[in-house]
Order: sequence, then structure tokens, then C-alpha cells
Amino acid sequence: MLRKFLSSLLACAVLTASTALHGAQAQGIPLIRDAEIESTIRALAVPLFEAAGLDPEAVKIHLVNDGALNAFVFGGQRLFITTGLLMRSKHAGQVIGVLAHETGHIAGGHLARLEGERRNAGMQALISFVLGAAAAVAGQGEVGQAIISGGTHVAQRQMLTYTRGHEAAADQAALTYLDRTGQSAVGMMEFLEVLGNQELLTPGRQDPYVRTHPITRDRISFVKNHVSNSELSAAPIPPEYRFVHARMRGKLQGFLRPPAETFSRYPQKDQSIEARYARAIAHYRKPDLGRAIPLIDELIAERPDDPFLHELKGQMLYENGRVREALAPHEVAVRLLPNSSLLRVGLAQTQIALNEPTLNEAALANLHEAVRIERDYATTWGLLAVAYGRGGHIDLVALALAEKAFLLGDEKEARLQVARAENLLPEGSAGWI
Repeated sequence: MLRKFLSSLLACAVLTASTALHGAQAQGIPLIRDAEIESTIRALAVPLFEAAGLDPEAVKIHLVNDGALNAFVFGGQRLFITTGLLMRSKHAGQVIGVLAHETGHIAGGHLARLEGERRNAGMQALISFVLGAAAAVAGQGEVGQAIISGGTHVAQRQMLTYTRGHEAAADQAALTYLDRTGQSAVGMMEFLEVLGNQELLTPGRQDPYVRTHPITRDRISFVKNHVSNSELSAAPIPPEYRFVHARMRGKLQGFLRPPAETFSRYPQKDQSIEARYARAIAHYRKPDLGRAIPLIDELIAERPDDPFLHELKGQMLYENGRVREALAPHEVAVRLLPNSSLLRVGLAQTQIALNEPTLNEAALANLHEAVRIERDYATTWGLLAVAYGRGGHIDLVALALAEKAFLLGDEKEARLQVARAENLLPEGSAGWI
């Protein structure tokens, strides 16, 4: 279920944000939650994380709803990748190349060192850089460039030189990780070549990746030389990687672009999984369930153990008022992938909508499990507040609303709900503590 949420926090809050995610929201970055796409990116990335000696569970992946081609790491082990990059990638190897490079930044500790450089550059340059980067990430490249230019020229030169050194180191690390995992670097080379062709464009027309990851001919030559001499360059992309990448592109196209554009891009004669998936979503968005549901049922018949197909069918039915029918596919999705917090949230939302006591208890169980898996999703806490309220647990409603407000960066509301919860909860209880 593709879920979008936008932050309304001020950009300057990034300087004092208590968590990296709050900082990202403070920069106005529109984030998307989707169990299938997150699962796809993680499947491609985990072998690279392990090759780099990172704990895969410690690296958080965030999807940015932006048509620009960009990926970056921020606030420690948090990797952000745009929908534009995913949709414009031709095959999974190109995405893997980007992930390998960003993994190199994380494993190399470049962010921590960059923070030191920023401190050395002085507070004015720091503020200019952060606010400029925020504007660039938010899609306002020229604005961001103008803000950054307000800082000291010396600091800018220091930052640029430092990040170019990081880029070369991240490239070297990426090639090492690809070799360790037995994967070709051709996709990484192709991606760099696409970016290299943008160097002649004016900054306002370049993709943000070019501005935040300086592309040099030396970098491209280095990767090309590796491809020319590596026995792994001919290694094929695993079929499952090809499948999940194609379906991911179809899903993003179906959800993020107008239905008419989707039907034009994927005509009826195209019977690929990517095309059928995209058309099913486009029909659902019109809305035309008479065409959407048969297409999804056809895909489910081919892959009955795929939880994301069942989830999408449940979403289609739920959002078109057929809540009772939506329950079964959401239940199947959770049964097939019980450790997905997002799938459990989708099921709980349907159970709550049916407004039945037994289902409310089941919803609470799913939401508690979702929180155990992932605490930092505000939607889960909002649904918990509803379920607690129906069960008469007003004290826990306040606690859940406080958690939700905190995650959304609404400190005033969080403090208000914390005070309510503290007064209502028994002193010494788990919630009170």
C-alpha cells in the first residue's frame, strides 16, 4: 500500500532535530511508505551491506517521492532514494550500483567526517550548506545553490574538495562490494555515464545527484576500467532481481503518474508483469475496479504466495468502500509475510473500519506487533489511538497520540498528550514509565 506523508516543519529545524528522520522531514522531503518497494530495495541492498560489514537491520531505507534522480545518506545509517531514480533505472543492476556506492559512504564514515568539516567551516557556512542542501533535495536546485553561495567561498571550496574525495572512495568501496557479492559493475558504470552526460547542463537542469555527488571523468574511467578487466562483468542479473525491479517500476508508474500516461506507456499488447501491474493500478485509480480486480486476480493466480499482490487487492477494495471484501486479502498478505509492520497496519486499518469488537481486539494485536517490529511509523500510533478508544482505554489513547505527535515533529501536541497520559496512567505502569 503506497503511503505518502509530507512534513510541515520549518527547514531550519534540521539543525536541532532529535533524529535523522525528523531532520529529513524538516527539509520538506516527501517520504513514501510501501512494503513491496521497501522489500525490493532491501533485497537488492542487504548483500552489499553484509559485504561492507554493516548490520543490515541497522541501515534504514527511505523512499522519497521526487521525480528527480537522486540518492543520499543522511543522519548516520539512513539511505534515501528517490522514486525518480527507481523509475528511470533500466534494470536492477543500475539500482544495485547506486546502492553499492551509497553503502560505501556509510561504511566509510563519510558523514561523520563531513560533519567535522562543516564545523571547521564555521556556523554561517554550516547554516548555508544545510539550508541549501534542503532546498536542493526538495527539488529547488537553483534556490539551494543560491543559498549555499551565501556562505564563505573558502568553506565551499573545502566542502567540494572533501566530497569529491569521498566520491572516489565510495566508488572504490562499491566495486569491492560488488566483487564480494559476485555481481557485475556494468549497471554502476551505466548510471555514472548517464550522470556524466549532465555535466554540460546548467546547474538548474541537472539532477540533484550530480550536484550532491560530483561526477568526474576520472570516476567514470575508473569504473570503466574495472568493468573491462573484471570476470564478473558478464555475470547476469538474477531473474528474481529482474522480476522485482520490473514490478517496482510498474507499481510506481501506476501510482505516481496519470492513468492515461500509464495506458500509453503500457499498451494492452504488452503482457509483461510490469505492464499488467501498472495497468491494474491505473484502472483502480480511475476508479474502475471492474477492470482492476480481474487483472490483480490474474496475477495472484500466477503467484499465489506473493503477499504484495494480496495487499494491493485489499487496498483496492478498501479504498472503494468494499471493506468487508478487503479483509480476506489483507489477512492472506499478513499470513504470508507476518514480519512486515506495514502489512499488519493495512490489515489493522481494515479491521478497525469494520467496527466490530472482536476485530478491534485483532487490530490491537496486529498494531502491537507492528510497533514491536517498527516503532517509528506515526500511522501505527494513530490507529492504536482509535483502537484503544474503542476499547475504553483513554489513558493509552493519550499515550499513542503523544507518540504519533512526536514522530510527526509536533512538539506542542506531543507535550500536551504526554501530560494527559501521565495523569491518566497508573503510576509505575509500563505506559507511565
